[in-house]
Amino acid sequence: MRIAFGVQYDGRPFRGWQSQRDGGTVQDELERALCAFAQTPLKTIVAGRTDTGVHGLGQVVHIDTELERTEFSWVRGTNTFLPETIAVQWAKPMPEPFHARFSAFERTYFYVLHVSAVRSAMLAGLSGWVHTPLDLDAMRAAAACLIGEHDFSAFRSSQCQAKTPVKQMHQIDIRQQGSFIHFRFRANAFLHHMVRNLMGCLVAVGRGRYPVEWLSEVLASRERHLAAPTFMPDGLYLAQVGYPEKFAVPAATLASVPWGVVWSDPATS
Repeated sequence: MRIAFGVQYDGRPFRGWQSQRDGGTVQDELERALCAFAQTPLKTIVAGRTDTGVHGLGQVVHIDTELERTEFSWVRGTNTFLPETIAVQWAKPMPEPFHARFSAFERTYFYVLHVSAVRSAMLAGLSGWVHTPLDLDAMRAAAACLIGEHDFSAFRSSQCQAKTPVKQMHQIDIRQQGSFIHFRFRANAFLHHMVRNLMGCLVAVGRGRYPVEWLSEVLASRERHLAAPTFMPDGLYLAQVGYPEKFAVPAATLASVPWGVVWSDPATS
């Protein structure tokens, strides 16, 4: 039997998603909790790995098991053994063709950026921060060149293991809410550090360090050293993973961020 789970986590205490020999990752904690509940080791397959400090609002995983439990039992039972920074939001039996990673056709990331002359102690690790105002119109204009299918090598980590740097960017939205700027990135898939590298470039344009046209030049160059430094992970959230309707994967709960998420409208192409 294949069971899918929706998982939410605060990435601050963990060394990213992927299991490591000495532990300390979200996957390690989730598999430990599943084992404690099921009384047998269970291996998880994830929709998308997240880095150290990156958060999950709508992460999706699946397991294969012969254990039969109700959806409610999977959720409550697993959460009993999880730390307070990780919580299973839903569980659902899936047909054999479903695969948390390979069945997904798109991913959506949010980045929450706090703009303030001084940093907030209450937002440490939960939001990015810049101390100078940003030009939203310039950032929006610069981001327009990223929409469509492109080689995103200029925004790819040297440690990226993706087979190809070519990805389809469906949507980039930038909205302001008080002292916060909310970014939404929706694509078929993302490269390692891709969103954080794009954020570094957009913030550089927003600060007036580069003209709007600079970002299209960086994209066309395919050279990572020409782009801005990788931006901090603090405000990055894996918000939603898209699957074919036939699997009826529950939508992520996006209103869980303490200061509120402005994306009440669904992501559309």
